Amino acid sequence: MRAGRKVGARAAGAKAGEQAAAAQAPGGTPGTGGNGTGTGGAPLRRRALHRRVLARLARHLRARRIRARRTRGRRLRRVLVALLVVLLTLVGAAVVAYKMTIIPEPHPETAMQSTVFVDAHGDYLGRRGPVDRQEVPLSQVPRHVQEAVIAAENRSFRTDNGISPSAIARAAWSTVSGGGRQGGSTITQQYVKNALLSPQQSLSRKAREALIAIKLDRTRSKDEILEGYLNTVYFGRGAAGIQAAARNYFGVDAKDLTVSQGAALAAIVNIPSYYEKAGSDAKVTAKLTDRWEWVLDAMADSGAITPGQRTAARFPAFRFYPPGDTDGQRQYLIDAAAAEAADRLGITQDELARGGYTVRTTFDLTAQDATAELVADQPAEKDTQLHTAVVALVPGDGAVRVLYGGADYARQPFNDALHGAVEAGTALLPFTVTKLGPPLTTLGKSAAPTPLRLAAAYATAAANGTYAQPYTVQKITRGGRTVYTAHPDTRTAMDRRAVDVANKLVYSEGGPLPTFTGSAGTRTLWHTTYDERLAVTVALFAQHPAHGKHPARTAQLPATVSDLASRVTADVRGRLAPSSWGKSWENVPVPAPTATKLSGG
Repeated sequence: MRAGRKVGARAAGAKAGEQAAAAQAPGGTPGTGGNGTGTGGAPLRRRALHRRVLARLARHLRARRIRARRTRGRRLRRVLVALLVVLLTLVGAAVVAYKMTIIPEPHPETAMQSTVFVDAHGDYLGRRGPVDRQEVPLSQVPRHVQEAVIAAENRSFRTDNGISPSAIARAAWSTVSGGGRQGGSTITQQYVKNALLSPQQSLSRKAREALIAIKLDRTRSKDEILEGYLNTVYFGRGAAGIQAAARNYFGVDAKDLTVSQGAALAAIVNIPSYYEKAGSDAKVTAKLTDRWEWVLDAMADSGAITPGQRTAARFPAFRFYPPGDTDGQRQYLIDAAAAEAADRLGITQDELARGGYTVRTTFDLTAQDATAELVADQPAEKDTQLHTAVVALVPGDGAVRVLYGGADYARQPFNDALHGAVEAGTALLPFTVTKLGPPLTTLGKSAAPTPLRLAAAYATAAANGTYAQPYTVQKITRGGRTVYTAHPDTRTAMDRRAVDVANKLVYSEGGPLPTFTGSAGTRTLWHTTYDERLAVTVALFAQHPAHGKHPARTAQLPATVSDLASRVTADVRGRLAPSSWGKSWENVPVPAPTATKLSGG
């Protein structure tokens, strides 16, 4: 307590001393500051304090500047070292990632191909397989088609390293920002994306795509990459690859594409699902025409085509899509050829379908379609279904030129010409009065042969006794390489006497060509015309269609079927082996049916 009182007394005394000193300050009066007021000393003290603070701050800043100048080099070196470490880390990671990157095999969907069937002239019949794709070597793709695709998709393809950094940056930003999909990838990147990776849109997949593209560019030639791309890129209309696209859009093989057609296909690749409507949609056609012009201009600028080719180019005409209906008649032909092709190659039909083959058949599609039209024009009888089978063979060779086995595959997949057992009746007469060799030995005892078998017998007589095994496949190719070529399988099945007997019966009907008409009463009718160039056999029978629990029943043939048979044989002959009377069936003599003379039932 006493110590507290002493401290308080000293404080009071100090305060009194300060007041006395202030009162005695010069220039003032007692109770005032130096300016004659009672508060004049406070501003002076504040200013002095402010100056001292500013001076200390200035000294501090000067010291910091000095220290900064002294340590600037050291700090800059630290930043550079840090950046270098980051860069080396990224480069090292990229090198490791590149070394660890393995170029994957094409995924199964890309490796799948279809097998295409064409007629004897190369006209498209249809295809079998999970996808509409066939591989072709780059040597079978014209240079102007290659350059058109490069002009449309990646003009630096021949010189770049497989990637486009700007495109990758755009895609990355689009992914991060949630924007739309970005294009602009190189051909190499597109090939990697289409054939080797999934279409997933992510930064990791884009990075892997770039690494694989770089490695692919360094380990494979540009031609190898371009070939893979052209065989896998989607062109619309269900066509994967340049070969299927050439067929679906223009009805030609890739090797036959013109400058204008190649530029059109190249222009389609950008948005195939939209541009595939070109030719049927005026707006789409106009937009594709603009893009086609742009591609051709780029080709002319690069020297890929000459100024004269550019000037002469005209926008090509597109074929109707789909190019071939596999219902109706064509599926019958494909069924027959597919079974034979698989047997010739020693594989299953499933393996054939996904093997990427081109099967050139022996059929003449024009004659086949004309036959179908003639049969379709036949007036229908009430509650009666007319079955017609037509077979046209080359005597001594065996090539099947026409094989009509039914009106509509979708409703009747069973082929009457190949598998139908049609009661022969008197149609067997030329082969029952003489001895036959194999494989016709048992023909005379067969009450209901197939139309193909009996047609082959008549063709044997036309070839002076040489039997030729019927065939529907003349050549099979794969990747531009021929893997099978047909050779006639012949043997002597009729001696000279048997041929003379058969020809005597056939020629007895008169007319310019050997013609024979036989039947089994009014239930079936057979009509054959032949010479050394072509043998045509028509078989007809009728049924009452099945109703409920009642099965189909044999019906009497309409009275007009004899005329139908004559018209069909004459038309087929006129198209495939025209004679002096020309192609019009109206000018061909129609013989009376032998059935009415030789058989009454």
